[in-house]
Amino acid sequence: MTALRALAKPTFLRTAWPWRSLGYLISTAPIGFAAMLVFGTVALPWVVAADRLIRGKTNLSGSQLVLLVCVGTVLLGTVAPVSAVLLAAVERFRLRLVDDRPLPGLPPPAPGQWFRWLADRYVDAATWRAVVYGFALSSVVPLVYFVAGIGLLMVVALISSPFVVSAGDPITLGAAAVDTPSEALPYALLGLVLLPAVPYLFGVVAGAHGALARVLLGGADEQARSRLAEVVSSRARLVDGFSAERRRIERDLHDGAQQRLVSLTLQLGVAQLDLPPDSPAARSVGVAHDQAKQLMAELRELIRGIHPQVLTDSGLDAAVRELADRSTVPVTVAVDLPERPPEHVESTAYFVVAEALANVAKHSGATQVLVSAARDGRTLVVEVGDNGHGGAEPGQGSGLTGLADRVAAVGGTTRLSSPAGGPTLLRAELPWR
Repeated sequence: MTALRALAKPTFLRTAWPWRSLGYLISTAPIGFAAMLVFGTVALPWVVAADRLIRGKTNLSGSQLVLLVCVGTVLLGTVAPVSAVLLAAVERFRLRLVDDRPLPGLPPPAPGQWFRWLADRYVDAATWRAVVYGFALSSVVPLVYFVAGIGLLMVVALISSPFVVSAGDPITLGAAAVDTPSEALPYALLGLVLLPAVPYLFGVVAGAHGALARVLLGGADEQARSRLAEVVSSRARLVDGFSAERRRIERDLHDGAQQRLVSLTLQLGVAQLDLPPDSPAARSVGVAHDQAKQLMAELRELIRGIHPQVLTDSGLDAAVRELADRSTVPVTVAVDLPERPPEHVESTAYFVVAEALANVAKHSGATQVLVSAARDGRTLVVEVGDNGHGGAEPGQGSGLTGLADRVAAVGGTTRLSSPAGGPTLLRAELPWR
């Protein structure tokens, strides 16, 4: 949450954001004054030289203008970067008043490497963005604060106008002269009506200042994190869409094509019974009947490969045990989950085990496999270990690359230990949420 986002909530006035914004504005005063002293001094030679050149009338000689430019360059190259680094450190800490998102700072210097660390700052783009922020804080920001201060003073003047007039001092409000408290009363009421807008004024000014600080002090790193967040969100949407489409295909095959194939198999069986056993027609129908049964078995395997029904009905434990029963290598299963994980995580874990067991049967020469799944905090940990000869490599066509891609698609990681001579251990860590 930030001050700017909090403004859109109807409960803004009942939260701490107006006070946090006010604290940010008040704390800007001493920091802005220090920035004006430092960065104003740095900019002064450039301003003087530019003013003389723009006006076209100057009592400075060419050598004096060159001297001003040289002095400004020296100050810009020495004072500004060091001051900007200090200013950025303070502003990153202070930014938490109006922006809950963390803004990482510069890496600390290594012991005994202070001069190297300072030298690196001069070639770091973040330092020069902080210099730009320093100039903005000493020039543009005070102007914005001044305009906001005028608005605040106008509200205060309207509310206090009856008291000022009652003390015997006539005042002028806009184009009207006010001499008596009764004449000032409508203005006071207007000030009371505008009073609730003052916290919003604090939020707008402080939020905009904080946004400027985040853009300049975060820079490319902040933009990279934002793009990474967009990529992660897009990947999650693609994964969810793929899972939904895969379930739809599985459902269509199970409820449509498989049922029609079952009906066809039954009809061929009935037709075979009605024909003489030794007739050519009976033999042809028998062959077609056997092919239909084989096709139905292959279709069931295809449906199971898309999304097994046992996984949907009974969960990961039952689905993994079914894989173990079908494996040609003895498999020991140890699944200990307090609850079922989210559907896309559970599906990914199942296919990790399925691919790993297929690799064991094809390549490892193992005589025993152990499959385990357990929750570790916010992570689902799936391990498949075997006592084979090892030497598994992702680039050797074993399907490990595709398996790792499947795990990465849900934000997980895959680790493989397979030294020559074995054993092999595959570990997949999937985020629970």
